[in-house]
Amino acid sequence: MTLRTLAAACGAAFLAHAFIAPAAFAADAPGHWVSAWGTALQPIPQLQNPPPLYRAPDVAGRTVRQIVYPTLSGNGVRLRVSNQYGKAPLVIDDLRIARSAGGAATQSAGEARVTFGGKGEVSIPAGAELESDPVSIEIQSGAPYAISSYMGREQRLVAWHRVANQLNYVSTPGNHADDPTGKAFAARFTQYAWVTSLSVNAPGSEGIAAIGDSITDGMRSSLNQNRRWPDGLARELEHSGRKAGVVNLGISGNRLLSDSACYGDALDRRFEHDVMGQAGIKAVVLLIGINDINFAAMPPHAGLDCDAPHTVVSAADLIAGYQRVIATAHRHGIRIVGATVTPAALPESREKLRTAVNQWIRTSHAFDGVVDFDAALRDPAAEDRLQRGYDSGDHIHPNDAGYAVMARTVDSAVLLRASTSK
Repeated sequence: MTLRTLAAACGAAFLAHAFIAPAAFAADAPGHWVSAWGTALQPIPQLQNPPPLYRAPDVAGRTVRQIVYPTLSGNGVRLRVSNQYGKAPLVIDDLRIARSAGGAATQSAGEARVTFGGKGEVSIPAGAELESDPVSIEIQSGAPYAISSYMGREQRLVAWHRVANQLNYVSTPGNHADDPTGKAFAARFTQYAWVTSLSVNAPGSEGIAAIGDSITDGMRSSLNQNRRWPDGLARELEHSGRKAGVVNLGISGNRLLSDSACYGDALDRRFEHDVMGQAGIKAVVLLIGINDINFAAMPPHAGLDCDAPHTVVSAADLIAGYQRVIATAHRHGIRIVGATVTPAALPESREKLRTAVNQWIRTSHAFDGVVDFDAALRDPAAEDRLQRGYDSGDHIHPNDAGYAVMARTVDSAVLLRASTSK
């Protein structure tokens, strides 16, 4: 792995305590707030009869309990709730956070109600987001927490983070936000919804964002085990004694240049909103491009075509997209580390494109640092393929062992030292 000294000014934390438009952020609340967990949302295709993968659970008048694992300890917490893709107000009548006791159960001790401007109920306009009041609760890095939201009677789920690799829960009708038993939570789903950031008050700490596609999202890693590479990076940082939160903003299927009805806005467009919506981010690791290379070759089909538009891209197109993202990061004083695109057993023409893009990432000096995931994962005897021991079986996504290698490839001590240098 090569990692040059990162060379931009330190980024400021961006946090709001008011309704905010997608690209507008207010000043911090008192304290040193850093995102300890986060996710990126994508709209759900609105079809009368969607395929099973895109059928949202019924949440109207029910309680949704989501399990999150903060990557940084702190003595207070704030939640960001998003109605970014909504067409109607997002209504939450009760929102609580408690330490998880396994499954849908919670620990009664330490449970806290989350308020907005001192009120427990909130209605967030379409397209807006809201930061909660600070909540007095101790957060321990690596421990599971349950965020329980009792939804309005007309509420529908229109956006989510589809590949959470985490079991979450929906109750029978009624307010079960303060129910520690979990018995009312009969339905399960594996997405995240509404809550896009959990930040903690952690003086002397900073945030690192990982953003990209399914390989950052942790596709095909073990369910409920936190084996994505950003999870591993958080553990590496903690073991080194560094105080940093790691936020995973990967979206499976995401592309650098093209939007998708299923896989969210192009990263080129969503980068500023998703990264700057997290508190205290000083550095970003970017891994994106394999879907731009691949989706042009996917055959169109009737109905929901998640791979549309089937845009043909060149190395120059991707490089121009990377340069726009780099410029956005630098405009906000955030350092950006480029990751090489990993092997995917591509046909020759697409493999040449991947190789050309990686050569530019390694040699252009456009990024503030480079993480060579390609070199870490490829088979020395067949460099267009993943090593067998790192392959989940689809020849594209790593398995848990491969994701662990990726985490170790990001030299955490150098990355964090660089992200705090002037």
